[in-house]
Amino acid sequence: MACYLWAMNYFELFGFEEAPAIDKTLLAEKYFSLQKQNHPDFFTQSNEAEQETALQQSAAINKGFTTFQNEDKTLEYFLQLRGIVETDEKYQLPPAFLMEMMEINETLEEKDGVELTAELAAIEKTLYDSIAPILKSADLYNDPASQQQLKLYYYKKKYIQRILARLGD
Repeated sequence: MACYLWAMNYFELFGFEEAPAIDKTLLAEKYFSLQKQNHPDFFTQSNEAEQETALQQSAAINKGFTTFQNEDKTLEYFLQLRGIVETDEKYQLPPAFLMEMMEINETLEEKDGVELTAELAAIEKTLYDSIAPILKSADLYNDPASQQQLKLYYYKKKYIQRILARLGD
């Protein structure tokens, strides 16, 4: 008999500690194990309620897996669970960062897309390098000051990704 998984958060569902980054190898193992236990195909002989439960469980497993496969979505999910980031939050980025992005935006027409993409990738790497230790240490990512750094990183990266999306258009 399958257990009721869809009410759990994805970390509980997969048996992970709440963290801003997930081990992808372990994720794949847990995903396949959960799907073996809860896939709707295994409930074709069950009653309608059990079949519906299996469908909901499978959907939750798939959605959790999709979230954890993407590092940005995992970080966002972690920050939202902790109440650090809210949906549609109007977060104020630092003026220096906004000025740097404004300069990049102004050069969108002048510079080659490849050149701008490389420039933005370098900025993203610098941002990531600044928070990489936090992502890997429970002592750090559970610290309120470090969580604020993760929040700042999240919003800066989101801003950069919007510029990159416009470059792709």
